[in-house]
Amino acid sequence: MLGEVARARELDEDTYARRLRVLGEDHPSTLTSASRFARDLYVLGEVARARELDEDTYARRLRVLGEDHPDALISASNLAADLHVLGEVARARELNEDTYARRRRVLGEDHPSTLTSANNLARDLHVLGEVARARELDEETYARRRRVLGEDHPNTRAVGRRLRNKEDLGRSAVVE
Repeated sequence: MLGEVARARELDEDTYARRLRVLGEDHPSTLTSASRFARDLYVLGEVARARELDEDTYARRLRVLGEDHPDALISASNLAADLHVLGEVARARELNEDTYARRRRVLGEDHPSTLTSANNLARDLHVLGEVARARELDEETYARRRRVLGEDHPNTRAVGRRLRNKEDLGRSAVVE
């Protein structure tokens, strides 16, 4: 699988470079390519590079699309995941809290992206020592995931496993 991700990275990097050259840095398609390339970097462990690209992409999407646009919210979530992995959990929490609030308002309580934001915020809260609040948020989100996505959805199952295994609550992020 790592070979597939490495190949995807090559293709996504090439696509991003071409779109940057042809469409310009603020075109929505260029920003989508930047976001995909950053996710490849994240998966391959190049989180510092992913963070740089995600920060730039998020800033551009805010300027071009506005803070409540679904693509800007994806960029915020991805940047928060980078920050969490890089040890900047307090900053990740702030970004995840804001993203979760905006997604609830824009997309609704039960939208899969809102549920992802809730779980990512819970992960940050757990690492920062707010275990009771993290567990409560994960339990609420788990119930909504079961209702909306079903018992067998991979994300539902992942949250259920984390709830059954308390020591894992702070470790795994859901990236978009």
